[in-house]
Amino acid sequence: MEISATGRLEVRITPSDVGKRVSVRRLADPGTTSEKFTDTVGVLTSWTDGVLMITRRDGESVRIPEAVVVAGKVVPAAPARRRGPAASYEELARIVSRGWRPVESERLGDWELRAASGFTRRANSVLPLGDPGLPLDAALDAVRRWYGERGLPAYVQTATGAEGTQELLCAELERRGWVREVTAEVWTGALAPVADRAEGAGVVLAREADEAWLARYQRKGVSEVALRVLGGGPSVWFATVPGGEGAPCPGEAESSGEGEAPAAIGRCVVDGRWAGFAAVEVDPGRRRQGLATEVMAALARRALEEGASAAWLQVETDNAGARALYTELGFTPHHAYHHYRAPQEQPS
Repeated sequence: MEISATGRLEVRITPSDVGKRVSVRRLADPGTTSEKFTDTVGVLTSWTDGVLMITRRDGESVRIPEAVVVAGKVVPAAPARRRGPAASYEELARIVSRGWRPVESERLGDWELRAASGFTRRANSVLPLGDPGLPLDAALDAVRRWYGERGLPAYVQTATGAEGTQELLCAELERRGWVREVTAEVWTGALAPVADRAEGAGVVLAREADEAWLARYQRKGVSEVALRVLGGGPSVWFATVPGGEGAPCPGEAESSGEGEAPAAIGRCVVDGRWAGFAAVEVDPGRRRQGLATEVMAALARRALEEGASAAWLQVETDNAGARALYTELGFTPHHAYHHYRAPQEQPS
């Protein structure tokens, strides 16, 4: 917090700082005999009618009456990264999008409207990187029409928590009644340490997802459209550890049976210096045997051979097991992303 030469806390932010990252200290329980303080760090998205609205890294908005603010200052747009590959939000967002391509897309200014018959929100949402070329309300009307013509709910994918992310757009969507349904995070890390963690013994790599791989994939009843999304990207690899529950260990199996659910699977897409991991899934009966690490190590080695050096992945905020594994492998959070659904629409 800002402290003056006299040792007193000072408020050094004003409504003109909307859009900047700030740190604010406020009284937690005004009116009590003992003063307790709460600190909030995030982007100042509005300051109207005596109320500050701050969007935190995780996308949650905090309302703070200015009467309880005791100190505040503008802070750097994003904390310095101490390890792992550096990347701007826009660079990483474009890389992630190319790794999970829709079957149909259209430009609205700098926004990309994406559709894939409803298979995952990522492939059926707007990626708003820049100016749509229209006032926001007109752009959102165009978005709703475009998705409505395809029988799909309208979603906008936004991000928070890094330099160049979209806290202001999140706040504008919320003011218009758009509902935040899903929050996850993009994590990044160096690729070589992942490749060094395990031998990848028994992991079979292929360019296409066969019936066995799909039998382990968590999304059942995969359609032709879904197969196109799964197989889309600059250089896609699918990993399989043959043998499901009750089957031999990976090194003892030569191949996965036709339609048999493997012990573990994974997917990786290589795009220049970046490799993106997804769909790392393990038979519940074979967990805590290091199979997820084996899968990622085998995919990482193949990505290194193709010239990649950095890695990204997406993880939900409540997936404690996956977060622990990725932390152990050297990944750290880069930004959070959210899907906002247009009001009065239901997900398909």
